[in-house]
Amino acid sequence: MTSLHRLTAALLAVTLLAGPAAARDITHAMGVTDVPDNVQRILVLTNEGTEALLAVGITPVGAVKSWLGDPWYDHVAADLADVTVVGEESAVNLEVLVALEPDLIIGNKQRHEAIYEQLSAIAPTVISERLRGDWKINMELYTDAAGKGEEGKAALAAFDARVAALHDKLGAALEEEISIARFMAGQTRIMFKDSFSGLILSELGFQRPAAQDKDEFAEQITKERIPEFEGDRLIYFTYETGNGEASAVAEDWLTDPLWQNLDVVKAGKVHAASDAVWNTAGGIIAANLLLDDIEAIYGLASTR
Repeated sequence: MTSLHRLTAALLAVTLLAGPAAARDITHAMGVTDVPDNVQRILVLTNEGTEALLAVGITPVGAVKSWLGDPWYDHVAADLADVTVVGEESAVNLEVLVALEPDLIIGNKQRHEAIYEQLSAIAPTVISERLRGDWKINMELYTDAAGKGEEGKAALAAFDARVAALHDKLGAALEEEISIARFMAGQTRIMFKDSFSGLILSELGFQRPAAQDKDEFAEQITKERIPEFEGDRLIYFTYETGNGEASAVAEDWLTDPLWQNLDVVKAGKVHAASDAVWNTAGGIIAANLLLDDIEAIYGLASTR
């Protein structure tokens, strides 16, 4: 028997000896799970899930590392200063999970379906269906499981109210077609509507260039397709992990004659944005920061 199996067995034994506790049935992507009332030690295995908990005043005992940052995104680092890193979204450290003795684990089917049984042996586990544009659906699930369902709904309602207010302030600017580019190590992507930023832009009422007006996530492209980034305004972000490779790709494309020949570039309507905020973090805190960016780009007063 491995050390992980021994730890899991020990935890299960303690749980059985403790006797039944008040619990609620939570329906999720992997079935129905009895989640104890008043959970205190929550482990969260997605970046957007971490933001969902923080937004309703819950600090998890453990969370997966942010895709960017050491170990957290800048915009949540202070709130997570004392939180234990439990691996990455796609590589969870189960032994650390066991040692933290959680009473609830939150994960995602795309990331954690293969280890769901192991997670469930450690603690009641609630799993969302998918990532990308489902952050609102997922937040409702996560906060409900954590016993903060009403607070979660209130936070989402406040975000929707911001979107509505910003929509009204933008007025005729919503006729602009917004183009989105993402630079990564070894590749460049044209971002479509079924992405974190794409869905928020759609909620606001912005248009997208014809080449990007697709209910899909993204597509890797080569330089001859740079003209497809044409639009009334162009926003780009760079997934730079610290080795300089993505930044080098960005510099190469931004200085390419085809890029420089875009009308939107000549008009000075190109804006660099944070990859964490516009794509990678994918939660409600990043969503509100994205709205802040839109307000700054268009010179509007804050709707917070």
